[in-house]
Amino acid sequence: MVTVYRSAEAGKRQEAAEVQALLQGENLDAEIFDDNAPGVPEGAIEVRVPAGQESRAEEIIAANPVPPLNESHDLDLVTVFHQPAGASQESEAMIIKGLLESNGIYAVITEGAMLPNTSAQVRVARDQEQEARRILAEAQASGAQAAEEASGAEGQERVPE
Repeated sequence: MVTVYRSAEAGKRQEAAEVQALLQGENLDAEIFDDNAPGVPEGAIEVRVPAGQESRAEEIIAANPVPPLNESHDLDLVTVFHQPAGASQESEAMIIKGLLESNGIYAVITEGAMLPNTSAQVRVARDQEQEARRILAEAQASGAQAAEEASGAEGQERVPE
């Protein structure tokens, strides 16, 4: 087997898998090897093909460069909701997360939200922060308005329409 792709950079396992799939799509016998395999430097990952397929594999890789990883800070996570430690923080954080995701914004709960007596944070990608905050503000405003309407309707008999 001959190495046609090698990287020691973090996150390159995915790229190696893409190279392998590309080569296999062209009917080449590509295999991935990590640093547990003989001859692979520590921390590296390689894609290898049989010696007779080396030239064709290199041509295919050259014609189809793997796009670089997105290193933009737009994908950094930012906190849009923080709940101090307490009994209700898990459910509140999960409700917020569900609200955001139902509006197309991927969210994660961090800071030990599943452990008792720890705070919870709901975080989203930086490029979705403004939209997430808008959704949360609208929900909070409509929730307060709905509560006010409900309390004003208390004691009033409802007449079916």
